[in-house]
Amino acid sequence: MTRIGLVVNPVAGLGGRVGLGGTDGPDRARAALALGARPLAGARATTALAGLAAGRAPLVVTAAGALGAGPVAAAGLTARVVYAARDGRDTSAADTAAAVRAVVAEGVDLLLFAGGDGTARDVLRALDGVRCPVLGVPTGVKMHSAVFAVSPRAAGEVAAAWLDRTGGVRLRDAEVMDRDDEALDRGRVASRLFGWLPVPDVPVRVQQRKTGSTAVAPEAVGGIASEVAGRVGKGLLVLGPGSTTRAVAAVLGADTSLTGVDVLALRPGHPPRVVVREAAEDALLSLGPAWVALSPIGGQGFLLGRGNQQISPRALRAAGGRERLLVLCTEAKLAALGGRPLLLDTGDDALDAELSGYHPVITGRRSTALYRLAG
Repeated sequence: MTRIGLVVNPVAGLGGRVGLGGTDGPDRARAALALGARPLAGARATTALAGLAAGRAPLVVTAAGALGAGPVAAAGLTARVVYAARDGRDTSAADTAAAVRAVVAEGVDLLLFAGGDGTARDVLRALDGVRCPVLGVPTGVKMHSAVFAVSPRAAGEVAAAWLDRTGGVRLRDAEVMDRDDEALDRGRVASRLFGWLPVPDVPVRVQQRKTGSTAVAPEAVGGIASEVAGRVGKGLLVLGPGSTTRAVAAVLGADTSLTGVDVLALRPGHPPRVVVREAAEDALLSLGPAWVALSPIGGQGFLLGRGNQQISPRALRAAGGRERLLVLCTEAKLAALGGRPLLLDTGDDALDAELSGYHPVITGRRSTALYRLAG
């Protein structure tokens, strides 16, 4: 019988919609829950398993409760529980590592783990050189690593392709990355390499690693900033995270955060006013109609669902949906994607389908490129 391993980090992604960023460490997870965050990791793991289960009945070797058995039951599969966290204690990185070691010791054909970059690092440490095929189900806030599928549904497809050996799927060593906090302190979004894990190589369905950002010169985004100001006129602008959007804000005359979502009030002839800094989902929902400006993640091409979960499906619809979405990208950054689409992983299939297709990308003053968005 085919054996799939599954380990879920149940707090992965908790901080996204409430504006806390990643949830590495129990204190941040508790803070996210206190702000009303709802766990999403289990449901996204179930989505991956449901896609894998179509026409198959694998045994899923996993940990108890929210660490795996719960999502397995929700997907209608049979679980073999080999690890249980101690009662009365928050699950932790130590639980992830212990669960991974227990699952892999059973001899699985593929280890699925649900989490973000912090979880990927825990998996890497736990395996400690043991070569087991691995695939990440993206459930975190930041996922710079190349060990994740582009969405939970894609994770199920990749896992199925690997188990069935369809299309000659092979393993490739993929980078485990995480955000470099020292670079962030210097005003750059960059990643550090921690090691490699063997991942089924299915192009387009497994994400690329994030490339490090460089300082964006004002002249590179001056035309973009001018075009944005012209489109918005007098109104609210929700500005997603990243070096490009921050550089655009600086040209307009506003100091915004690098990794948060900020709201600017624009008025022709005046510098923008920062209305909300590092906004959470609830603040965005209260705005009403607004323009939403995003720039894709370098190397990966993600537009929604990585690092900007505050701009949730509800928040984007409240702002005005597709018609109010401004995609900002320098020509060099767009060319570096090599024709690969800009990716959507909002967690809402209907919204991803609505946003998919060709969309104008602002590359300069009166300069746009029609580029494909795909969920």
